[in-house]
Formats: sequence, C-alpha cells, structure tokens
Amino acid sequence: MIDAYRNTSKKVGMPPGSLIHVGDFNEEDTRISVIDYGSIDVEEPSVETVEDLLKFREKDSITWVCLEGLKNVEITELIGKYFDIHPLVLEDILNTHQRPKFEEYDDYLYIVLKGLSLGEEGVEADEFNVDYEQISILVFNDFVFTFKEWKDELFLPLIQRIRTSTGRIRSLGSDYLTYAILDSIVDQNFVLLDSMDERIDVIEAELLSDPTSNTLVSIQHLKRELINIRRSTSPQRELLSAILRSDHKLIGEKTHIYFRDVFDHVLRISESVDSYRDMLAGLLDIYVSSVSNKMNEVMKILTVFASIFIPLTFIAGIYGMNFEYMPELRWKWSYPILWVVFITLPVVLVTYFKKKKWL
Repeated sequence: MIDAYRNTSKKVGMPPGSLIHVGDFNEEDTRISVIDYGSIDVEEPSVETVEDLLKFREKDSITWVCLEGLKNVEITELIGKYFDIHPLVLEDILNTHQRPKFEEYDDYLYIVLKGLSLGEEGVEADEFNVDYEQISILVFNDFVFTFKEWKDELFLPLIQRIRTSTGRIRSLGSDYLTYAILDSIVDQNFVLLDSMDERIDVIEAELLSDPTSNTLVSIQHLKRELINIRRSTSPQRELLSAILRSDHKLIGEKTHIYFRDVFDHVLRISESVDSYRDMLAGLLDIYVSSVSNKMNEVMKILTVFASIFIPLTFIAGIYGMNFEYMPELRWKWSYPILWVVFITLPVVLVTYFKKKKWL
C-alpha cells in the first residue's frame, strides 16, 4: 500500500481542482447503476449518461447512484457540473489515496473511506492478501452517489434489502441509506479479520510443530498487511465521530443511533487490529525462541557426543605416543582391555547424563 502513492506525482504542478484519475486500478468502462425507491415502489432503470440522472430530481423518492470505475474522468466532471459539487471534492474522488474523512457543505456531505476485502489471489494461494478500494460518498437530500474503483458485489446485499424490504430503509431518507452503505463497508472488515485469525492459527500451529524460514516470511507478510489495515481503519473512528457531532440538516435525529452502531463496529475492528498486532509480535518472539531451542537441542547432542569421545581420544592419544618404554604395549591382553574400556566408558557416561536429565 505504501507503493500506491507513487502515482500522485501525476498531479505535481497542476492547479487545485484539476481532475485527473490517480489510482492503481483502471477499469476501462465506468458502470453507472441506479436504484430509485420510495415507501411504495422500487425502480432500477438503465442509465447510459449523466444527463439521464436529471429526471430523478423531479421525483419524490431517494435515488442511489453507484459509479464503479473512475478512469472516465468526464463522467465525474459532469456529475459535479449538474449537481454543483466543489472541484476540490471531485479532485478528492478521483485521487484514490485519500485519508478517510467527513466534510460538510451547504447542500451535501462528502464521505471517503477505504473498503477492504480479501484478495482473490490470496484465497487461491492460501495466503492473506488484502485489496484496498477507496469509496467516496456524496449525500444530498434525495440523492446518494457512491464512487468505487472497480466492479464488485459489495453492495449487493444492501440492494437486495431495498428490493424486498418495506421497512426502515424504504421509509427513511438519504441519511439512513448513507448509514446502510457505511455499515456494509465497515462490516466487510469483520470478514477480513476472521480470515486473518484463521491464518494466525495456522502459523501458530506451525510454530509449535516445525517452524521453518517460510513461517517467518508468513509472519512478516501478515505484519505488513496489518500495518496497512490499521492505516485504513483507524481514521474511521474520527470519521464516525465527526458524523455523530454534526448538526447538518441532512443527518436526522433518528439516524444518529444507527451511526453510533457503525461507530461501535469501528471501535471493535480497531481493538481487534491492535490485538492481532500484539499476537503477531508474540508469534515472532515464539519463532525466535523456537529456532533458538532447536539450535540448543542440536548443540546439546553435539556436546554429548563430544563429551563421550573426549576421554576416548585422551586414551588413544596417550597410547599413540612414540615412547620406547610403555609397559602396557607389551602386555598380552592390552588390546582387548582397551576395547572394554572404550565400550564401558561411553555406557557409563550416557547413563550418568540420563540420570542428570541432560538427555
């Protein structure tokens, strides 16, 4: 994720409000999907151009416009033109390396945060890889715009609720829809952390059984991903706090309790990330201890062998000297006796080591 900032150099020297897409994901086509609903009916019209959205302004309903793919800058520029959005907001939407934040304007609200999901490559390779997507939300009185970097099914459960439900989401305004969108994005982090928890359990089992250099690589990989996750999720607490403190006319009293619920989820995620960081630090310590213990076991075996052969080498060294007067060299049973000593001495030493629990 640190490397993601390399593309920001595209904007160097350009005036504020210059619209240029800065991001690592370039969807060739921008998909515009619309769902217009009220308490009675739901409509999902096919929309080809931004001008097609203008007819929904005359309706007494909530219109949710979702744009997936930001490479086509002209579409974002036209939305800004027809809905009177500040150029700096449009610039932030297209620059996908924003810090999560909440901004208030006279007629609309601007929210930006990161959507996190488990990468498909990580699932296939049984590894933990995270995809980071910037999601921008513009909230009007009867319109909500979401700008996403790529096409996926993140909001599909929410769309299904709008289609089938006749309850709260269909009867309340754009602020409740905004809550539901934020809730969908934040809750995705729980799925991600569950996957991380499973991966940590696997690494912990490896550490207790047979740690290898690959285990250390996995721990370091998880630590880097966790740093990036923390960088993306920690500012969400400030974002939700700002929403809860806001007295903007677009945020109704009734929806404050729902935003508090999202805030609680963000706190739980933040606490989980901190606990996983401590767990990974502990796993790294366990790995170092395991490798050290393994080395100690090897050194213990080598020391035992050296201790056994030291006296044997000493005896062999004595009788290997070239002195003329060594009476034992002329004894008839010297050689068999020496072999008895060679065999008995290691047995005695091994028995002694076991008694002392050194083996």
